[in-house]
Amino acid sequence: MSSRTGRRGIVAWMAGHPVAANLLMLGLVVGGLVMALRVKQEVFPEFTLDVVGISIPYPGASPEEVEEGIVIAVEDAVRGLDGVKRVTSTSSEGRGSISVEVLLGAAPDRVVQDVKNAVDRITTFPEEAERPTVSLIENRNLVLSIAVSGDFSEATLRATADRLRDDLTALEGITQVQLGAAKPLEIAIEIPQGTLRNYGLTLDQVAREIRRAALDLPAGSLKTDAGEILFRTTERRDAGAEFGEIPIIANPDGSTVRLSDIATIRDGFADIDLESGLNGLPAATVDVYRIGEETPLSVSAAVNAYLDEFRSQVPSGMSVEIIRDDSIVYRERIQLLLRNAMLGLVLVLLMLGLFLDPRLAFWVMLGIPISILGSFLFLSGTDASINMISLFAFIVSLGIIVDDAIVVGENIYEKREQGIPPLEAAIAGAREIAGPVTFAVLTNIVAFTPMLFVPGASGKLFMQIPAVAISVFAVSLIESLLVLPAHLSHDPRPSLFWRVAAIPSRHFGRGLQWTIERIYSPVAYAAVRNRYL
Repeated sequence: MSSRTGRRGIVAWMAGHPVAANLLMLGLVVGGLVMALRVKQEVFPEFTLDVVGISIPYPGASPEEVEEGIVIAVEDAVRGLDGVKRVTSTSSEGRGSISVEVLLGAAPDRVVQDVKNAVDRITTFPEEAERPTVSLIENRNLVLSIAVSGDFSEATLRATADRLRDDLTALEGITQVQLGAAKPLEIAIEIPQGTLRNYGLTLDQVAREIRRAALDLPAGSLKTDAGEILFRTTERRDAGAEFGEIPIIANPDGSTVRLSDIATIRDGFADIDLESGLNGLPAATVDVYRIGEETPLSVSAAVNAYLDEFRSQVPSGMSVEIIRDDSIVYRERIQLLLRNAMLGLVLVLLMLGLFLDPRLAFWVMLGIPISILGSFLFLSGTDASINMISLFAFIVSLGIIVDDAIVVGENIYEKREQGIPPLEAAIAGAREIAGPVTFAVLTNIVAFTPMLFVPGASGKLFMQIPAVAISVFAVSLIESLLVLPAHLSHDPRPSLFWRVAAIPSRHFGRGLQWTIERIYSPVAYAAVRNRYL
């Protein structure tokens, strides 16, 4: 082993150059730590479902009218498009919803555009139908749900929830906040039939005047020497009192009859089957989502900090409570990973330190954090993130990644027990076991690889598991064959710490050797001689 031939190869070169091995280890740890801070954190992976959603409001229409006027026309228009696998629809009161499932292998963005073009070409929609909305359906990362409840009117609860939504949106670190279980706002305009006859009006004429007076549309532009002037009609009305000012009839004497003169106008809520409550009291909810670089923990912390202030601003008897906080289970999963990692470190250090060598146990133990952190160098190039599923994959990998380091370290220890010098023992021990260890790790990688090719939404969800496992196994193999031998290729200075730490291992090691020679070996030989028994 002392010949030049015995020192050839990357394993021997790394064992003989501990500075290079330490730089590799430092690169894995520091680089992985930097990339870990940049990897997206979310409760569950966010992805598109490869389903195009089409929603078309049709106010006041029954489900039968929605189906005949909207749904059938859309189904006929999109069913024959390239890339469309299945079309399903739902007709409900006042709205038609159509789901277009994208064929496996088709480009979802192209299918979305084709569907949008096909829907835009439909000219048979009822006049009262509103503009269609076409988009890919996505699962969004809901972090918290907050309930505003109490013995108050629905309008009061809705106003408080609106204020809470606006305040949370204005906070730094929170981007997307929406109302949850709350009825849509609605302005009801009622005109008695006798009033219409007195003024010679019909409901269609009144509705036409309201539509004409409640517009918010661009009206083009005008280029002048001073620049371009944009024109826009800004007659959008959001309250009943504003609609009451709309002129309906202009009399010859210059007087006008306004909508408030002939109609009863009420600000209220849409008459839909939606009731929300908390502890037997009416409630309105506010949902907070994670967007971009935000993390579940940071969003939860920002919301909880603000709610302490907001509760002091609501009327007495009104409760503002968090009824769902997914950051709690996310935090618990991270804590479970850390606890398992610490337990693994202690067990490796204790068992190898007692029966082999404390210094060997220390360097083998370091393989766990090095493999975990180094894996983020590979994960950063994938769509994987830190979430409930990838954290589960890290937990599963913890019990496997240290195996190759234990095998390599024990083989090097055996060579040293045979009297081979430290450097030669490190090279010979690592080389001898490099093949079996490599194939063992590759076997683990192959076992997880098929999960990368699962199609559909399930594949996008569970892709996190093989991405994490393969990255961790690859870094573990690099660490055990290129870094660990360099740390075991020389004797440390005989300091007091290592001399004291080695005392238990000498006694346990002798006991283990006695057990192997006096008990295990005779039983093993007897089993071999009497293989049928």
